[in-house]
Amino acid sequence: MTWHIVTGEYPPQRGGVSVYTRQVARGLADAGEAVVVWAPAAAGDAADRGVDVRRLSGGFGRRSLRRLGAELDRERAPHRLLVQYGPHAFGWKGANVPLCRWIAQRRTPVWVMFHEVGFPFDVSQSPLRNALALVNRRMARLVAGAAERVFVSIPGWRPMIDTFVPPTVDIEWLPVPSGVRVAADASASAAIRARYAGERPLVGHFGTHGDAIRAQIAAAAPRLLGRTDANLLLIGPRGDVARAEILARDATLAPRVHATGALPEDAVSAHLSACDAMLQPYPDGISSRRTSAMASLAHGLPIVTTAGWLTEPLWRDTEAVALVPVDETDALVGAAAELLASSDARGELGRRGRALYDAHFDLRHTIATLCGPRVAPQARVSA
Repeated sequence: MTWHIVTGEYPPQRGGVSVYTRQVARGLADAGEAVVVWAPAAAGDAADRGVDVRRLSGGFGRRSLRRLGAELDRERAPHRLLVQYGPHAFGWKGANVPLCRWIAQRRTPVWVMFHEVGFPFDVSQSPLRNALALVNRRMARLVAGAAERVFVSIPGWRPMIDTFVPPTVDIEWLPVPSGVRVAADASASAAIRARYAGERPLVGHFGTHGDAIRAQIAAAAPRLLGRTDANLLLIGPRGDVARAEILARDATLAPRVHATGALPEDAVSAHLSACDAMLQPYPDGISSRRTSAMASLAHGLPIVTTAGWLTEPLWRDTEAVALVPVDETDALVGAAAELLASSDARGELGRRGRALYDAHFDLRHTIATLCGPRVAPQARVSA
């Protein structure tokens, strides 16, 4: 079997889908599968053993689709198309209907992983945005309706595509693993801890520091640092922006708030391992698509986070993270302060988180699902 993986981004292009697709491609290759990745052109390229990366100079426009279709038609060995779907990943300002129509017309067996489904409808937003939501709905219908297997990164996407999927096709939950390999380098982590915390506890936040999450961090950090003697380490791109917003609220915190900027994978791992606990609020709640949370779990770090409309029941059921409601900053600060006060509580929460990651989110589960026998109908994902 040859896997032809279609993705809107692949290293050296940055992004969560890029990292995930590379993990899956490598995992399939390591399992003995033949793997071809189709991705937009990029400066430089990723050399992965067993993975044939083919770049489409025109992105996913009509000319590139003709080339892709012609090469698939020449494929003699058994093969399938694995689409890493997100409406905004394929260009055309999130409205690449021709690509979705092309997928729907393929004779090649199609499997689809929905990382996201589409832009939401909202009566309060502009007609242009609601028009995009309507187009995205049509795109998802075309792709899901043509798929032999349908996967979702979180159960929360299932209601959005359930009516698009043929009744004979199950919607399967395929959680996204951590994109950061655990690099056991105690000396590097000790040096990082000495640099950013000294003898103080060190609270970390890992992510890309987007607007919504940055606002939550900026609201919580001054209160948390005011209640504890901890320092804060912002790991990842735009951490400097988050730091500036925190200091705009309280400039006296400057010596206690640090930002790393973007880091290589091994350096991210060393910085995570230097932390005592992670502060990871999400505006829609923690969910299995949050790779920043997955990285913290994989490193055995205790996490204080938020529960929202996308949060799956397993987070509450397993008690693997400290959960507070979205937008309740006082509760977030209180839970983090309580955790920092007890090394035993931190150790136990970190162990539960690591066990949850190993049982549900590790990459081996993804590869076993893709390469293993067909999932029985009763295994349909539950929200």
